[in-house]
This record gives sequence, structure tokens and C-alpha cells, in this order.
Amino acid sequence: MGDRLPKYTGAAVQISPVFLDREATVEKACEAIREAGRNGARLIVFPEAYIPTFPYWPRAMPHPDRGLSLKAYVELYKNAVEIPSPATDRLCEAARRADAVVVMGLNEREPGYGATMFNTLLYINRDGTILGRHRKLMPTFEEKCIWGMGDGSDLPANHELRKLVRPDTVLNVQERLNNLSPEEAERLIGGE
Repeated sequence: MGDRLPKYTGAAVQISPVFLDREATVEKACEAIREAGRNGARLIVFPEAYIPTFPYWPRAMPHPDRGLSLKAYVELYKNAVEIPSPATDRLCEAARRADAVVVMGLNEREPGYGATMFNTLLYINRDGTILGRHRKLMPTFEEKCIWGMGDGSDLPANHELRKLVRPDTVLNVQERLNNLSPEEAERLIGGE
């Protein structure tokens, strides 16, 4: 019969954001967190750059109507998330109420850091506290027009997330979260 392994439920959220609208996208994410929590999920993972959207438009830059792309960049920046902020407070409260670890992909804007944005994963513990963040180390191709490079200072060293992160790219983190063994998930979410 084999070993008896711990059981957990995870949720990979695949819903569209409200295009370039931070507040509405955060509310949509909070509702998805509530729903996943009601269905027993203890690990809830969102897509890369979910809030306020993944910027798909750089390839349109040479287009004759370049002004639309430039306006989209401005809106992306205005709707990027600061950590901490009222937006992260709402996500933390949703995670706490769902009793779930949440991994949220977002466009991060750091106050006082100029106009640089980062492709960031925000890690929220089931008690509603921020565990940490990870800024994508090396944006690729057109992404370099949008996001700055992460410096690696946010790679986990002394908390549970260190078991999930490989020090190369955010995509590997997302891949790792999607392929947790039951034992790893049990350690991360605390089990029942």
C-alpha cells in the first residue's frame, strides 16, 4: 500500500485581471482567494504580473499608433503596487481569512526608487503577514523595456520560502510552486 502522505489542496488561479486597474484587479484577486479558501485551498498561486496586468504591448511600439503603447506604460506605472500599501493590506487580509498562503504576481513600484518597476512575486503567509517578495532577476526580450533587474537581495534565506526558490528566475519559482511534493507543501502551509 505504500507510505501515507499528507494531503493538501492548492489552487492555480487562472483569471484575467481588470486591465490596468489595480483596485479592481485586487478586488477580483481577493474574491478568487476567498473562493479558493472556501474550497479548501491552502496554497493559492496567481500568474506572473497579474496586478494590474502583464504588459503584452511592447511589440506594438513600432506601430504607427505608438501613442497608445506609451499611454499604456503610464497607466501600468500608475497602477503598479507598492509593498506595503493598501493594495497589499487587502491581499493580506484575504489570505488571512482564507487561512492560505498566497503567491501573487504583480508589477511593483518602489516609492522613492524613481520610475523603475519590477516583475515581482509577493509571498503572503496564511496569517496575513508578508513573508517576502522576489523581483525577477533578469527580464527577457521586450520585458527589459518595462521592468528593472532584481538584485537578488530578496532571495529567501531564513524562512520557509527558501525551500521553494532557486536563485535564477522567477519563472523557476512559479514552476517550483506548481510542482510541490506533498511533503514540501505540508512544510510550507503547516498541515492539518
